[in-house]
Amino acid sequence: QLQLVESGGGLVQPGGSLRLSCAASGFTLNYYAIGWFRQAPGKEREGVSCISSSGARTNYADSVKGRFTISRDNAKNTVYLQMNSLKPEDTAVYYCAASGSQRLFALCAVSSYDYWGQGTQVTVSS
Repeated sequence: QLQLVESGGGLVQPGGSLRLSCAASGFTLNYYAIGWFRQAPGKEREGVSCISSSGARTNYADSVKGRFTISRDNAKNTVYLQMNSLKPEDTAVYYCAASGSQRLFALCAVSSYDYWGQGTQVTVSS
């Protein structure tokens, strides 16, 4: 059974940091682009950052450039999202997802991602 599991979310003060992890079971991530997406209450799901299967290509939403870093460890079948300088507007449920079609270019189009995790809550508040 193909499964993605996110972890690392929580409550953090503005300016703080969190590292999210996305672990796969039932399949290897080596052949997939992995994306991090988020959805705040009342808003559409949006792409945050995506990474190609090799890790050579990454993409970031303008709102997180310079603050978030995506990386992957294929040996551990895990992808990470390091989030620094967090802002209240980063508050959302964060999801990771896998895409075979985006494995080379890692574009963060929601419709291109086939397998999704259940999400982890990130709350940035003082």
